[in-house]
Order: sequence, then C-alpha cells, then structure tokens
Amino acid sequence: MLSFLKSSAPRFSATDAVRLVKAGELILIDVRDGSELAASGRAEGALHVPLALLKMKCDPSSPECLAELSPEKPVALYCASGARSQVAAQMLGAMGYAEVYNIGGLYDWHAAGGTVTR
Repeated sequence: MLSFLKSSAPRFSATDAVRLVKAGELILIDVRDGSELAASGRAEGALHVPLALLKMKCDPSSPECLAELSPEKPVALYCASGARSQVAAQMLGAMGYAEVYNIGGLYDWHAAGGTVTR
C-alpha cells in the first residue's frame, strides 16, 4: 500500500465548510471529472481539479500549481460520494498541506445549504 494512503483525512462538516468558504477562510476543491460537473454543477466557490490532475495542479513544486493554493491554507475536498475526495485529501497531505479535510459529496454540500452552480 502506498504510504500516503495509510492515514485517513478527517471528515469535515459540510455546514462548517459552507460557512468557511463563504468567509474566504477555506479553499474548496471538487475532484470529480468534467462530465460529472456538466451533469450536476459544482459547489459555488469551488476550484475544479479532477483527481487525475491533482498532482500537477496542487503540488507546490509543480510549475502548474494553482495560484489559489498554498500548503498553509486549509483545504476541503468533495466528489460524488466522498471516496475520491478521501484519496485526494491523503494526496494533498503527502504534498505538505497542513490542514486537509474531506466533506464527502456534492450532495452533502447542497444539503448543508451550500449553493450549487451550473
């Protein structure tokens, strides 16, 4: 088993995530594929980084790392059910991100009062 997959990222309340994203205190990342976004939309304010591109777009040592990201900023992730976002959270932890959370799926975000944009 890969070492970054051994530990589990903490589950974070979607209600807290909605509040913190609105306040600009939490970066939210959607790790689903583009076709899933087209079908169901995404959480308002979320960055879209498909799991397959996570290493390239989120690794601070990558020249293609998104400017919005920093290992010092808290990050929460979601996918459709929470499984891929758990893997992504573990990967970000291995890249040096200090605070990484899994909020589960887009449904959790929406059920907590978060806006979904299309």
